[in-house]
Amino acid sequence: MNKAQEKVLIATLCGLVVTAAAGFAVQPAVAAGYHVDTLAQVSGVAQWDRLNVRKWPASYSQKVGSFAPGVHVWVERCIEVQNSADWCLVDRNNTKGWVNSRYLTAVSE
Repeated sequence: MNKAQEKVLIATLCGLVVTAAAGFAVQPAVAAGYHVDTLAQVSGVAQWDRLNVRKWPASYSQKVGSFAPGVHVWVERCIEVQNSADWCLVDRNNTKGWVNSRYLTAVSE
């Protein structure tokens, strides 16, 4: 194994360790959430852009989908993240995941 291969191997292992640690760090926060159960609209996103939906409530988490501005989504619950933005678990059709709460506006029925 040459030096370049060793560097790639070490970088890959470090990435796996960071990803695994992040997954464990997020799980306790999910349990501390509060239920919302309401309809919301995607807002604050440029008309040409989309709101990313994440697997876990973190900007570095795997993207599982996206929503266009103005789309209505069902908000199941939200969590407060210390020193960061709040995240909400949303659902629309076959897309379910976490979005940054600042891009949601409650829809009055």
